[in-house]
Amino acid sequence: MLASTVNTDLASTPNTTANSSDKATMTILELAAKLEKEHGFVQIDPELDTYQKERMIAAKTYDAMDTRLVAERQRVREIMTVYNASQSSPEELLKRQALLHLITGGKFGKSCWIEPPFNCDYGTNITMGDRVYMNFNCVVLDVAPVSIGDGTLLASHVQVLTAAHPLNPFIRAQGIEYAQPITIGKNVWVGGGAIICPGVTIGDGVTIGAGSVVTKNVPPFTIVAGNPAKIIRVLSKEECERENREFEIRKAEGKMFDDWTPAPKQTLTMP
Repeated sequence: MLASTVNTDLASTPNTTANSSDKATMTILELAAKLEKEHGFVQIDPELDTYQKERMIAAKTYDAMDTRLVAERQRVREIMTVYNASQSSPEELLKRQALLHLITGGKFGKSCWIEPPFNCDYGTNITMGDRVYMNFNCVVLDVAPVSIGDGTLLASHVQVLTAAHPLNPFIRAQGIEYAQPITIGKNVWVGGGAIICPGVTIGDGVTIGAGSVVTKNVPPFTIVAGNPAKIIRVLSKEECERENREFEIRKAEGKMFDDWTPAPKQTLTMP
């Protein structure tokens, strides 16, 4: 379930501040406000025109040097600089969650985790479900909306790229840009160094091989790899669900690591 304003996993109960000597407690929202004040991140003037931003999000050509868009990119870069410099102490990890709230506008679910360094274009165009994980050096160019479903894992150096440019070199040289949204379903595993290109939709349960370049939509419960990525295996959803039920039984019996293979032998078939 998406947290509409904040990661409720942390904000539903009081948490200690980043200052361990401070006896007061605060929620992620309160800590985010504190960090805003401490670091003086760029504030977006609500009176700035939104026309170019609306065109950008709607996948229409737009001016990337629009005053509002420049300010929004500057703001998220300032926040990411602090995020990427955060350490691993409990106080710093709490601080990191508050910064993630500022980056995305709170559009992430429970138990989401992004390892620094992480980079994005705007941040506020990213929506994540519960238990989304990104490993080191992931890049999300969220010029258009990017949606990532529950339980999805992005390995290190994955690039999710919505940004695009005109193929006509003369028009491209004039700075005209556009973008196409990317949707990644639930329980997807994207291997290290893979690139997701503009406009792609990836179905639930997909596995993408390391180094793949995904240029087209990917059906649910498939394994794809290569440049460009192609289907190399199709998984039976029913067999995956059956094996998961058996795994849950073994887990309840304390045998979750006994006689289990990472590759479900009975579910792999050629397309």
